[in-house]
This record gives sequence, C-alpha cells and structure tokens, in this order.
Amino acid sequence: MDATVRPTPDTSYPFHARVPRGVRLRDVPEERVLPRAGRVFRRALIPDPPVAVEAHDATIVDADGREYIDAAGGAIVVGIGHGRERVAAVMADQAARLSYAHGSAFTTRPIEAYAEAVGPFLPVDGPAIYPVSGGSEAIETALKLVRAYHLARGEPERWIVLARWGSYHGNTLGALDLSGRKPLRRPYEGWLGRFRHVSAAYPYRGDDPGAQALGSTDELVAEIERVIEQADPATVAAFVGEPIVGATLGAVVPPDDYWPAVADVCRRHGVLVVADEVMTGFGRTGRWFGLDHWKVRADIVVAAKGATSGYWPFGFAAASDDVYRTVVDGGAFVHGFTYSHHPVGAAVATEVLRTLVDERLVEASAAKGDRLRRLLEDRLGGHPHVGDIRGRGLFVGLELVADRPTREPFPRDARVAEGVVAAARANGLLVYSGTGNANGVDGDVIVLGPPFVVTYAALDAIVERLGAAVDEATAVAQAPLASTARG
Repeated sequence: MDATVRPTPDTSYPFHARVPRGVRLRDVPEERVLPRAGRVFRRALIPDPPVAVEAHDATIVDADGREYIDAAGGAIVVGIGHGRERVAAVMADQAARLSYAHGSAFTTRPIEAYAEAVGPFLPVDGPAIYPVSGGSEAIETALKLVRAYHLARGEPERWIVLARWGSYHGNTLGALDLSGRKPLRRPYEGWLGRFRHVSAAYPYRGDDPGAQALGSTDELVAEIERVIEQADPATVAAFVGEPIVGATLGAVVPPDDYWPAVADVCRRHGVLVVADEVMTGFGRTGRWFGLDHWKVRADIVVAAKGATSGYWPFGFAAASDDVYRTVVDGGAFVHGFTYSHHPVGAAVATEVLRTLVDERLVEASAAKGDRLRRLLEDRLGGHPHVGDIRGRGLFVGLELVADRPTREPFPRDARVAEGVVAAARANGLLVYSGTGNANGVDGDVIVLGPPFVVTYAALDAIVERLGAAVDEATAVAQAPLASTARG
C-alpha cells in the first residue's frame, strides 16, 4: 500500500460499546461491541457512560445537554472552576510560542517564572521544584530525591521509607507500594513490599479491629518511634504522609498535635518528612497547603491536581534548600521524564496560581467549606447510616455505616458507595467515593471537593441531592441486612 494512503475509518458501528447491564463484555459477539478502527480502554467499565462536552464554573454538561454539579472537582482536582478563558488563552499562547523543549537540554521562562512565583506559598524552606506530569510521577520523584539525598550525605544504608495504612500516593508501582490503600494494592501484591507501613491517624476508627488505625497522637507517634528503633534509625530514610487523608479514608483530619510531633520524631532520627499535598494543596483545605494548619515545614512537598486545576497534566516535588543543595552538590540527580519541566504546564500553573491569588479563592474555600459542613450536619448529622462528617475547607468526607452506634460498616458486596454515586449522578450531582476504609475490604466513604467558585445556592443543591442519594442507597443496602436479621 502506498504510504500516503490511509484506510477509510469504518463508521458503521457506534464509537463506544453498548453493553447491556449485567452482561459480561466477553459474552457479547465482537461485531456488536467493538469499533473496527479502535476503541478506548476506559478508566471505569460502566456501560454507556455520558459524554462530557463542555463545562463552566462548577457545572459539567454532557452531549445530551444535561447538567451536573461537579461536587467532586473531578477527582478533587478543579479549584478555580471549569471554563476559565484566561487559562485557555495562556495555554494557547505558550503552545504557539514554545510547546516543548526537553528538560535535559533547556530551561524555559515559564518554568523559571513558576518556580519563583509558587515558592513563597510552599510549606518548605527555600524550595526548589522538580516539575512533572502528575501526582504519581511527583511521588516517584520525591522517593528518588530522598534516596539521592542520603547517598550524597554518605549514608547509603538509609533506604527504608515509612508510610501509613489507609493512605493513597498514586498508581505507579512505587507510589502504589507506598500507598496503604488495600483494595488498590490487592491485585498487585506480588510486585509490592518494598516500603513499611504504620497505623493511620484515623480518630473515628482508632483501635477498631482490622482498621490498622490509632486515634491519639501519643499512640501514633510512639508507634513511629518504635518502628524506627526496630529497623535501626540509621536505615530509615523518610516518612511520607498526606496531611489530611484523601480518598482512601475520606478527608480524615488527624489530631491537632499529630504533625508537629511526627516532624519532631523524624528530625531527631535524621528521617526526611515528605508531605503528599496532591489533594490538599492549593487551597483545597482552606489554607494554601494542608501542613499550614499546623505550621509544619516539610523536607519535600509533593503537589499536583490543584496546581493546574485540571487544565494541564502537571505536578511537582519541591525540595527544601538543604535537600536540593545536598543532592546537587553530590552529583547528578539520576531521574527524569519525557514531559517533565513542560513549558505549557508551567504557564498554565502560573495562571492558575495568579487566579487563586487575585480572586482570593483559598479564603473562599475556607468560608464555603464551613458552610458546606454546616449544611451536611443539618441534613445528615443524625442519619442512622452516616457515622462521621469531617474535613477542612472544601474537602469534606462522609463515612457511611450499617450501624451508627457500633460503627459497623456495610459489607463490601452491598456496594453502598457505588449506590450513592449512581443515585447522585442520576440526579445531576457528581461526587467522589472510596471503599475499604474500615478493614481493607468493607467500608464506604463519600468525598466532596467542589471548585472554589461554587455558589452558595449550589452548595444547598449539593447537600439536598446528596442527602437523597444517601437515603436511597442506604435503604437499598439495609433491606437485605434487615431481612437476614429477622430470619
């Protein structure tokens, strides 16, 4: 065939699969399902998902013209709101001017400008940023920075990294191994096991069997100290944690003295503190970063999501001046990605940062978050299947339980979180969910993280629709449990 000739796409089949509910894909004849030219391996294998075509502020519109309140900001990503023309204009201008230059050959003005602009906001002393394409890459970068730092200091025996059960740090293998989110780890356990885990800082389920959680700072810090001593302090490299735990546990806030105490233990043993601010950064919790609630400074901060508010795949690891200078003076940092140090990503991140500042959106997150939690307490605070409502700023979690007094979770096969998500979506509301929080298998949480431009009227609608979805899903799940109890 002539190299200039291209086959004509076959458009006689729909561009996406239409598989009836309850039917397995492998049981459907191929000619009824698959396009002949190609297809998408979707993130979620749900039948016939809506097609998103446009968005504005806190609303997403599908191809049928139906509107959804984006009460989750996607995956707790969108802070400044959808459809910002000022961001799109900066993106287009930078792409037309310089779309790509490899980071090993060039620096660029957008990268240098962003590092200078974002530095004062970071909970790190004298930060130097290493830009990448997202949170998982940023975590991998931070882990390698930790190793490079200790090697440069002449301490090659420091290789052990501590993280927590009930955490989430990404889906690449290193980040997944660091994570303590058991449902995501389970299919890949044979490839994991490099890192060590301590208990989650999870007051609601502290000391619950199977939760691998503790509620008091004294217990949590004593455990970290004990694990460091048992491993030999000279072998422990870093402690990694989310300041406020995200999707795995549902916006769980630790005790107020937890992070200062953790930082103190780590520094006494020469262990680096790595804060995973991928979800909590850039105003999500009502402060610029989660650690700001406790005035703690990290050695390395990892950020993504809100850095570009979803307008560009972007994240970074920010190293303290000590870490940066030690690694640089020790030789080359053996690391890199094709799309790291991307000029368009940096230009977008700078414009998002400017928007957050100009419109005081971090302050808006704090005020609207207070309002959202009050509304949720009024509507669901006494609900028999809502065990806890928690969070900071516009980062709010609900834990759903089968029995409120005992905190007994619904069994996993009841699929309560999925039921709430589906019922909410059917009513034009998008929420985020997590499972396995109670014991690694059972447990359901719903997480809210709307854009900071969400209106107060939209907050009312969010709570009204979510309340109806919780009523519907928990009633469906409770029915067979009640029947079994009677039998």
